[in-house]
Amino acid sequence: MSKRALVASLLLASLICSPVRADPIQDLQTLVKQGQFSQALERADSILASKPRDAQVRFLKGVVLSELNRSAEAIAVFQKLTEDFPELPEPYNNLAVLYAQQRQYDKARIALEMAIRTHPSYATAHENLGDIYARLASQAYDKGARPGLVQRGGPEQARPHSGDDQRRRQARRPVAPAR
Repeated sequence: MSKRALVASLLLASLICSPVRADPIQDLQTLVKQGQFSQALERADSILASKPRDAQVRFLKGVVLSELNRSAEAIAVFQKLTEDFPELPEPYNNLAVLYAQQRQYDKARIALEMAIRTHPSYATAHENLGDIYARLASQAYDKGARPGLVQRGGPEQARPHSGDDQRRRQARRPVAPAR
């Protein structure tokens, strides 16, 4: 799940969530597509001054903030969107992307499960949830593979250590980008 994935999600949401919009929002979308994030943030703020509940502009602002590496602010924007518009899956997905970047996989999992509840056929959320489950499994494996860890049930039930931890860590793939 990368920042490029957030932009892709933004574009998808803009096509799905709204009919033809006024020029200021189209201008905002163009600024985002061109990577002019500082100007896009200014434009989003100016639009939100007159339309504070506009879900699409708020979503775009969250994407822009994440592109500017202002994760805490982006999380706040997406969190508020999930509260105000719980039926939209995209804010949950983007919230999960940000949580995953911070290695907060349980929070990411919960957000993705909410995205899927709101839109059961949202393929990006399903893909990202699979990646989060893989990360959680990896964490559990790493905890279990620590030297000196006492395993329940005695040595006869313990799994032998194969010595291939490094190879398994290298084989893990990163969390997939949202598309």
